[in-house]
Amino acid sequence: MPVPDSPSSALSVIVQDSFFDEAEVAAAAFLARYSGRTLDAYRYDLRTHFQWAADVDVAVFEAKRPHIELYRSSMEERGLAPSTIDRRLSTICGFYRFAHIDGRVPANPAQYVRRPKVQPSEGRGLDRREFGTFLFTAEQFDDDHAALGVLLGLNGLRVSEACGTNIEGLAFDHGHRTLRILDKGNKPAVVPLVPRAARTIDLAVGERSEGPILRRHDGQRLDRRTAHRWVRAIGKRAGLAVVYPHMLARCFHHGGPGRRCPATRRPDRGTARRPSHDDHLRPSARGTSIDTLPCRCGIRCRRVAGGAARGLPSTWRTA
Repeated sequence: MPVPDSPSSALSVIVQDSFFDEAEVAAAAFLARYSGRTLDAYRYDLRTHFQWAADVDVAVFEAKRPHIELYRSSMEERGLAPSTIDRRLSTICGFYRFAHIDGRVPANPAQYVRRPKVQPSEGRGLDRREFGTFLFTAEQFDDDHAALGVLLGLNGLRVSEACGTNIEGLAFDHGHRTLRILDKGNKPAVVPLVPRAARTIDLAVGERSEGPILRRHDGQRLDRRTAHRWVRAIGKRAGLAVVYPHMLARCFHHGGPGRRCPATRRPDRGTARRPSHDDHLRPSARGTSIDTLPCRCGIRCRRVAGGAARGLPSTWRTA
């Protein structure tokens, strides 16, 4: 039983077409709520479930809790990871929940299905020495590899965010280099850039004035799959075994190089924000002078005792 690939705009056509049965219409209505990678993942999960139901000769809307338990057991027998099984069951549960809300099924058969226990991830990020080696090796490849490394490790961007950056998103905000990105869920955000990241990006951009910041060797925009290959290739040449993009983001979020710098902490979405700098700034005893201390990223941070910052947007002021 196929799952319709149609976007939400074609939902009305699917509803009126007698070729699609009620379960397929419900799947189209469920998928119409999502977009992007979430839509791709949910569509694949529903396809897998619909195919399993067809293989065991069970109608999707006639499935009961024991059927869903058997579906979970079949995935465990195939050796799928507990996290994958849990995600697929979550998708199926959501599908039946909305089908129940719409009155298509009397109850949600997946609501009380036993979920596999997902253990906390034991993955780690790179330490300062390893990340420094990674960036040095990335620079030996080319400017695009180096720019990808600093965006992931120094600014903590996701792979999709780094691949989607454009030259038009580069700007200055009160003397600080900023970059506009599309966050998860296509929400716009502005992130400040540390000086090293800004310099590396400038080298990758060169004389271009528009288009993607990161490009493949054929001149096209860097995609997620190629970015993963680049990161693994850099880590392999640097002698760091297997390195994944998420390890660079983990390095940033868990206190890697630049984590305490004013231009690296990820802001609240929507406006560029200067993070608190309590580890480096201390109010003056007199309460009127400006304490100026060097930061690891090369920016000299200034704060008036009492919390007000001079020369910075109000959204960047320290707490």
